Amino acid sequence: MSDKTPAELTRSQKTRLVVMLCVILTFTVMNGTMFNVAIPDIAEDFQLLPSQVTWVMTGYILVFAVGALMYGKLADMYPIKRILTVGIILFAAGATLGLFSQNYAMLLAARILQATGGATIPALAFIIPARFMPKERGRVFGTVSATVAFASGLGPITGGLIGGAFDWRYLFILSILSLITLPFLRKWIPDEEVRPGRIDVIGALLIASAVAGLLFFITAFSLTGLGFFAAAMLVFVLHIRKHPAPFIDPAMLKDKYYTTAVMTSFLGTSVMFGMIFIVPIMARAVYGLSTIEIGLLLFPGALGAAVIGQRGGRLVESRGSYPVLQLAFLLAITGSLLISIFIGIPPFLLALCILVQYVAFPLIQSSTANLLTELVPKEKTGVGIGMFNLMNFLSGAVSSAIFGAFLDLQETSLRLNPVAIYDGLALYSNLFLAISLTAVVALFLFTRRFRGRKRTAL
Repeated sequence: MSDKTPAELTRSQKTRLVVMLCVILTFTVMNGTMFNVAIPDIAEDFQLLPSQVTWVMTGYILVFAVGALMYGKLADMYPIKRILTVGIILFAAGATLGLFSQNYAMLLAARILQATGGATIPALAFIIPARFMPKERGRVFGTVSATVAFASGLGPITGGLIGGAFDWRYLFILSILSLITLPFLRKWIPDEEVRPGRIDVIGALLIASAVAGLLFFITAFSLTGLGFFAAAMLVFVLHIRKHPAPFIDPAMLKDKYYTTAVMTSFLGTSVMFGMIFIVPIMARAVYGLSTIEIGLLLFPGALGAAVIGQRGGRLVESRGSYPVLQLAFLLAITGSLLISIFIGIPPFLLALCILVQYVAFPLIQSSTANLLTELVPKEKTGVGIGMFNLMNFLSGAVSSAIFGAFLDLQETSLRLNPVAIYDGLALYSNLFLAISLTAVVALFLFTRRFRGRKRTAL
């Protein structure tokens, strides 16, 4: 591997790069959350069950997940500028196909093509600060995470306005506009040399196959899907033992701190994706809200998350990742528990409960990303962050599929939360109680593993 490192960027160069990185991230994240609020409309257009329409998000996230690790690996070998150029072009091409989609199959094809290119953006958004701005990475991670949180809330508002006034297909136009960032990113991202390495394509395909089988089992309760998952994972385990550069490095997974950090991030992100997936469906079923009103319900949380995320990056730099991540999980537990208790109250009050949970998202992202950059060797930053992104997106796919399957029940008489104030909304109350318990497990695992680790090591 070449010892040559990129030249140090000036302050103005760093600022411009971060700004443009946040712009392209906004397009990417909005692409996901815009379609969240459009899910009821898509289901109505194509006559789909919740477990079927969830593949608009799940299929996208599945490709995103595998792509995030693949692009992280590629970033350890090829110039980031080159990878991002290909990614943005594919992302816009998928959006163009989606704009003209006439059936569900065409829509899914468009989303998968989008994900193939769009996976470069969040994958590299955390690698760029670690590589080109190591001294400010905590603060930049906070800015990136705040952007993700804000865009996730801006997406429903935008999706509601466009989908309500026109048609959900017009949402793809905003993704096509991501092309405007390409010349600026090519100009401002530093040049790099190609470094030697190998890509485990077979390993990537096996992981994708395993996850697809798992999701098919969850959404359709198919034993065939479960068997496909088990077979693919078995072949993958045998494969990585012999491959000189496996898709997932077994040596990295032997680091108990790294593995715990990635696993708790997986659980934490499933909490956030679960909330963002359930709320639009719940808001339509319980409150009869329109698409734009669903966006307004989520927006205060996203705005609060943007503010807290920015401050959280500075807090990570001054206090370390450990206390910030603990705080984030406490907020996630509290917020989801409040939603579980108070579902059925007026929407503007429920928005405050959502706000509490929403602000946990950027804190989980920024503190975990900062922690991982210190746990993995510099030459493996790309694949280390790639694994982080892989598990995050997988958590979104799995949680959306699981919750989509439960939402097919439509109602239940079993109320698991004894203090929930409305008996007739037990299904949604139970789901948010499960989300809260998931955050409790994540907090327990993280605290137990890192309890003996010195703060200076974090």
